[in-house]
Amino acid sequence: MTIRVPIVENILNANDHLAVENNSRLESAGVYSINIMASPGAGKTSLIEQTLPRLKDKLRVAVVDGDIATSIDADRAANAGAQAAIQINTGGDCHLDAVMLRGALEQLDLTQFDLLIVENVGNLVCPASFKLGTHKSILIASIPEGDDKPYKYPGMYRGVDALVINKIDLLPYVPFKMDYFERGVEVLNPGVVTFPLSAKTGEGMDAWTNWLVEQVKSKR
Repeated sequence: MTIRVPIVENILNANDHLAVENNSRLESAGVYSINIMASPGAGKTSLIEQTLPRLKDKLRVAVVDGDIATSIDADRAANAGAQAAIQINTGGDCHLDAVMLRGALEQLDLTQFDLLIVENVGNLVCPASFKLGTHKSILIASIPEGDDKPYKYPGMYRGVDALVINKIDLLPYVPFKMDYFERGVEVLNPGVVTFPLSAKTGEGMDAWTNWLVEQVKSKR
């Protein structure tokens, strides 16, 4: 007799339960939260670095950075103006999960913040499967990655609440068909709010940060 043990299903169910607890903790403290996901090099940390100064006089922001090793990203967030920055080293895991975020939340006095930005591990596969308990999931796609990513990673594009298209300043130099990219996104996630921008030049950043402020205010 063969007995099938649904290990993956049990792990995800346990994670989802903890994600609900994380969300309840954030809700109770009045903190709005986003989970930023992207492939390595898409510009997660750069976007956060350019976002924080624009929110300086509007929101109190904490940042949780997930990475396999080092505290480089958390240090960059702190230098950019985060009121608190916590680094989670996953020890090799390709994603953050609800347990890891719960540990970070326990280190924060959440009553002192309006917005929590979570920077997930650079990966277009695993993070889509593990809920953290944040209010919104944000995906960053970047021009140098190519216009075929929605077709190759449908699970990631299907489940996000907003899409940032970063590094649009490179459009004149990189063979990227925006209409082809957008068709792929629309099939998977019709009407998803999208922000074409450049974290390097600042183009499009105001629309992104204004949206964040509106999201936080809507939860108050």
